[in-house]
Amino acid sequence: MDMANQARIKETAEKFGKDSVVVILGGGEAESAGLTAETVMTGDPTFAGPLTNVALQLPVYHLFELKDLIDPAVYEEQVSMMEMVLDVDEIIAEMDNIRKECSE
Repeated sequence: MDMANQARIKETAEKFGKDSVVVILGGGEAESAGLTAETVMTGDPTFAGPLTNVALQLPVYHLFELKDLIDPAVYEEQVSMMEMVLDVDEIIAEMDNIRKECSE
């Protein structure tokens, strides 16, 4: 997660409160999604961005995990193509693992 996005998420959490913010990711790689989730939950693990030592503990989900909450026509038009070419199970498993690790 780049520094500009870290700053935006930090500002949003400060402005609206941590209880009012949910982060939804759409990246195509499990490792990248996991690193981003870790960053917004426990802080920047690279110690380089605005979230260094800032544990926002924001809830984080990948768009694939929210499929049942999205209008099927919208999902079909906007997301289904990516679902066919990406390893959805790997991404969801990585998100589950990161949430478990960060909540311990």
